[in-house]
Amino acid sequence: MNHKMSVLIVEDDKTTNDVLYHMAAGEGCIVKQCFSGFDGLRLLESWKPGLILLDLRLPDLDGMEIIRRIRAFSAIPIIVISAISNETSKVEALDLGADDYICKPFGHSELLARMRTAFRHSMRRQQGLAPSSTYRVGDLFIDFEHHEIYKGDKPLRLTPIEFKLITLLAHNSGKVLTNAAIMTNIWGPYVTPDNGIIRVNIANIRRKIETNPADPQYIFTEIGIGYRMVEE
Repeated sequence: MNHKMSVLIVEDDKTTNDVLYHMAAGEGCIVKQCFSGFDGLRLLESWKPGLILLDLRLPDLDGMEIIRRIRAFSAIPIIVISAISNETSKVEALDLGADDYICKPFGHSELLARMRTAFRHSMRRQQGLAPSSTYRVGDLFIDFEHHEIYKGDKPLRLTPIEFKLITLLAHNSGKVLTNAAIMTNIWGPYVTPDNGIIRVNIANIRRKIETNPADPQYIFTEIGIGYRMVEE
């Protein structure tokens, strides 16, 4: 991250808030701290940070409600950092518009990596950049424009649905996509949710792209939530 990145921390626990402050400031970010939800929302009226680190359990306003209010007027990346680790809360926060969800206690390296991912996706949106026409990690290469995928020098054959699914994940690489978001993007908003059909297609993709599908290196399962593809 560079010095132009700005981070708003909304966390009522002073120790955690200070840890987040020093971690982000140490990466060259401009950082402001808030200790309540209403203070965070008021600050957003006058300041446009590049990223929000948000706790869900705040003394004055539920974190889910904060996400709803922010998403009503802004696409600022939001990373939830919470001690609430149940799948229902994770899915709700992500479906409301949070960009990521990390449980406490968190690893600094992992959080910084998630912040960099959120920044990059946000900058591409702000600059109106089209998604990249290719994706390459390790020996996996995807050419979205020509509908081609290679493992090393070997071309792979994917069904149209499998290619749409891996394209969606690759364009959002590093970001977890919920099952509901995947269903809407691939099968449309009016299809009855069916996590089984996603699971079957992911399994088929893994058999084709992974050296060991039981130990995936490219597409990771976020249990009970959705999937995340490794970032370029």
